[in-house]
Amino acid sequence: MPTHYLFLILAVAAETVGTTALQASQQFSRLMPSLLAVAGYAVAFYFLALTLRIMPVGIVYAMWSGLGIVFIALIGFVAFGQRLDLPALLGLAMIIGGIAVINLFSGSTTH
Repeated sequence: MPTHYLFLILAVAAETVGTTALQASQQFSRLMPSLLAVAGYAVAFYFLALTLRIMPVGIVYAMWSGLGIVFIALIGFVAFGQRLDLPALLGLAMIIGGIAVINLFSGSTTH
């Protein structure tokens, strides 16, 4: 696996941790989840910046935000009991499809 994809995966994972901690922080009223949220976003932006050395910003941001949306929706369902209706599930499926199209068919994924 190319290094820039590893950096992107780490950025998505860190962003997902940060967003989950943000929910758990209860609007920054709990110290440890609040610190984890800030640290998660800091790590995410660091690895996002490393990814941008190789890949164009539009492609990186589309994949980073799209995967983050999907993972956070799943975590919200599992960890916080947040339900998803059919339109939400279809929208998430389209996001995954868009990311797949970019990676499988686009020549824009690297500079």
